[in-house]
Amino acid sequence: MIISKIIESVPNFSEGQNERIIKKIISPIKNKRGVKLLDSSADKDHNRLVVTLIGEPDSVQEAVLNASLIAIENIDMNKHTGEHPRMGAVDVVPFTPVRNISMDEVIKISENFAKNLATDINLPVFLYEESAKRESRKNLADIRRGEYEGLADKLANKDWQPDFGPAKPHETAGATAVGARMPLVAFNINLDTDDKSVADDIARKIRNSSGGLRYCKAIGIDLAERGIVQVSMNLTNYKKTSLYQVKEMIKMEAKKYGVNIIGSELIGLLPSQALIESAEYYLQLEDFNEEQIIENRLLEDL
Repeated sequence: MIISKIIESVPNFSEGQNERIIKKIISPIKNKRGVKLLDSSADKDHNRLVVTLIGEPDSVQEAVLNASLIAIENIDMNKHTGEHPRMGAVDVVPFTPVRNISMDEVIKISENFAKNLATDINLPVFLYEESAKRESRKNLADIRRGEYEGLADKLANKDWQPDFGPAKPHETAGATAVGARMPLVAFNINLDTDDKSVADDIARKIRNSSGGLRYCKAIGIDLAERGIVQVSMNLTNYKKTSLYQVKEMIKMEAKKYGVNIIGSELIGLLPSQALIESAEYYLQLEDFNEEQIIENRLLEDL
């Protein structure tokens, strides 16, 4: 079967600890024709499941909708705790153009999905990023500010009426953000300290909202099981805010506290160009051409 148009979706669910529920959420994605499950990553400290899938637009929407219905049936936000900010059982559903499809088309897809999710569940849904109907809702962090616990008060504010669904939280599922966006890189850096205030301060220095790197969103995370802290980031434009830029800036800021970077991690997938640029920087490659990568040459004829 030839797929002419391909989109990606990376739904985030508020469950990273219960393996039984995680498997149930992923099941309709794994078994959907016209969809390929690329990755699933569950984090116990964040208490969050991040799933990456690609495929034809209709099939991707159906698979994510079915996974979302299962998540909402099995997750009670009144009992949910975790390090990652969240406002709903299905916290955020982004859609990204991959092949032979425009951003405008993906925006329409996100709107259709948001409307269907809100209607099926009687759930408040916000549109964000490229799908946002107003500037104040482009930034996911602004929509999610106050998290699940502050959602009722937020929805009572006339400036924060949802784009679809009722102006009150779902009793167990909260609310969801849906939008079209460019590929996002979820990149975390671990530090050799258990002092969360250090991670919080570094995150504040590097994120755009505090005057840091333009396309970086960052928060401090306490990885209690490992006895360390983490600077957890979303890079919304990896071409203009690169992996090596954030790593070097965090390394520099950490020195103020006598703290070192002890590792990093990627959540989900990322474009190869993001890694290539970092390799060029750290290896100090001169006149590097991507055609020097064997796999790229092999893919030319595919």
